[in-house]
Amino acid sequence: MPDDKTILLVEDNPDDVALTLRAFRKQNIHNEIVVAEDGVEALDYLHGRGRYSGRDASQQPTIILLDLQLPRMNGLEFLKELRSHPETKLMPVIVLTSSNEERDLVESYSRGANSYVRKPIEFSEFLNAVQTLGLYWLLINTRPPQAK
Repeated sequence: MPDDKTILLVEDNPDDVALTLRAFRKQNIHNEIVVAEDGVEALDYLHGRGRYSGRDASQQPTIILLDLQLPRMNGLEFLKELRSHPETKLMPVIVLTSSNEERDLVESYSRGANSYVRKPIEFSEFLNAVQTLGLYWLLINTRPPQAK
């Protein structure tokens, strides 16, 4: 798969980060993956502030993989904030969570998630999910233009 499209992974659990990175490698998805540990850090990355000051904020990730259970700013709060800014409001967001709560599903879509994927327990299932996500969001999907 092409590797010119960056993925922003917003995940605080080091085991889930390692699992996700391993799954992408095993599926030959070699895109740059930037990891943010919570919603605050992810917004700093997107807007080029904090430890990311100086980063060219016009270069945005192709997709955001978002966990919901995060410290400081959880995934739902992040979605609300992301969608409130013209330059990020159309950015594709895939909620990637272990939550089975219907309210999380409904609230994620209500706040602008493009997709909601429950993390499979088995690694082989997770590999299949990553392959499908990669094929669709990195190769097939046509992204809206970035705000200027």
